[in-house]
Amino acid sequence: MKLDVLRKIIKEEVKAAIQEELRDILLEAVKSNKQTIQETQPVKAPVSPEVKQNIRESYRNILGETAAAFNSSHVTQPLRVTNIDTASPNGSLPEGEVSMDQIMGLMSVK
Repeated sequence: MKLDVLRKIIKEEVKAAIQEELRDILLEAVKSNKQTIQETQPVKAPVSPEVKQNIRESYRNILGETAAAFNSSHVTQPLRVTNIDTASPNGSLPEGEVSMDQIMGLMSVK
């Protein structure tokens, strides 16, 4: 018997054996007892008014600190939206200068 013929026979027999085992496994899974799974939503405890008030105060403090540190008084001139081409190879940045004091004013946290 040639080696190629033997390989082909072994391959077919292994394939048949695997298919038979898979068929048995699937039939067993279908016939087994089926347990219904019930999904329940977690019960959320009610939040007390005191906790809500504390959360609101925390957000107010955070927003207050942010507003105090970063506001429009740090910028000397408003942002001007133009149609200047900055992306192409022939493009250029807008004219004007930004001083180091302006940059440091935006970066410093008081």
